[in-house]
Amino acid sequence: MNMRETLVIALRSLRGNRLRSLLTTLGIIIGVAAVIILVALGNGVKAGFDAQFSKLANQITITQATGVVPGGGEARNLTDGDVEALQDPVKAPDVASVTPSMTGSVSLTAGQATEKSDLVGATYNYLDIVARTMAVGNWFTPAQVQSNSKYLVIGQEAVSYLYGPKANLGDVLGKEIRLNHTTFRVIGVLDTDGQNDNIAIVPFGAARAYLVGNANKVSQIIVKSSSASTVNLAEDQMTKILDVRHYIKTPTDRDYRVRAFQNLIQQRGQFITFLTLFTAAVAAISLIVGGIGVANIMLVSVTERTREIGIRKAIGAQRSAIMKQFLIEAVVLTGLGGVIGVIIGVSVTFGGGIVVPQLVPSFPVPVLTLAPVLIAFGVSLVIGVLAGGYPANRAARLRPIEALRFE
Repeated sequence: MNMRETLVIALRSLRGNRLRSLLTTLGIIIGVAAVIILVALGNGVKAGFDAQFSKLANQITITQATGVVPGGGEARNLTDGDVEALQDPVKAPDVASVTPSMTGSVSLTAGQATEKSDLVGATYNYLDIVARTMAVGNWFTPAQVQSNSKYLVIGQEAVSYLYGPKANLGDVLGKEIRLNHTTFRVIGVLDTDGQNDNIAIVPFGAARAYLVGNANKVSQIIVKSSSASTVNLAEDQMTKILDVRHYIKTPTDRDYRVRAFQNLIQQRGQFITFLTLFTAAVAAISLIVGGIGVANIMLVSVTERTREIGIRKAIGAQRSAIMKQFLIEAVVLTGLGGVIGVIIGVSVTFGGGIVVPQLVPSFPVPVLTLAPVLIAFGVSLVIGVLAGGYPANRAARLRPIEALRFE
């Protein structure tokens, strides 16, 4: 028989046992669809992470080391002089901007409500540095920063603590909130980033003058390199400048810490990739289970059709023709399951991309790529070959006389 005749016979056999064929392919369908959907969800999470943090890829943060430094003694403070030195375009040509900030903890009081919050004393370009936006109101102007004005930009979590979770953000503007023992007026509310929302931001000078003291100390210095590709160069230039200013002879004696967000982003991105692969591997287990089901059904089919095999071999059917028929049946079963699984997986992914943003706006939209679709379908065909190989070989090896005597 040629391939076409073998295929027709295989399809007739499967059609004669429709329910059994459907149940056999169910594991393949679920496995293929699950792999496509989970990989798409993982890609969506990774894409959302990259979009959220890509603006911070060239950000470097410098903070004072805590405790006793390895070289002995207390760590020196970061100062205004350090900020000015890092802004030198000759010594640090790959440094695009340098922004000092004051950080700490502060007590917020509005009426009878009191809450602890993170404090940031910021300059006028702070929002651009940390890639955040305003929900309502305005950010500090350069004049307000220079004049140490008692103005306040507050996070949405802090608003909910002070005024309740259903408070209208617009109504907060213009209200007075006491930070420790000094009253500030709210001029804006930050848009949420899901992490640093319990925060109170005041002008840099005002933080020094009224809240944290020390007219020369800087809590942290936020630096942006000229691009993501020059982060390492900028970091080297910065450490050389600070080593000279802090009298550091060896890197182990440094009394400051440098953290590049690019490294953190890469580590988190790798974690998300591994998590996606892990979930896809878990989903692939159902493909293996489906393959075992196909092998089991094909063995049953060989047993049921033993006399048919005997008759075909008695009238001259070759061993290869018998093996080809059962092998094609197994591949058709898994291939059909793979096609249905692909259709379901792609449909659910596209449907999720439409529905999810409406139900959960903060959840990343699934991102479908061609690779998992092709791989999942290809694996389903391979499973068909492997699961049908032994039953097909067993059928082909039956002797005509023994097959005809089989009851």
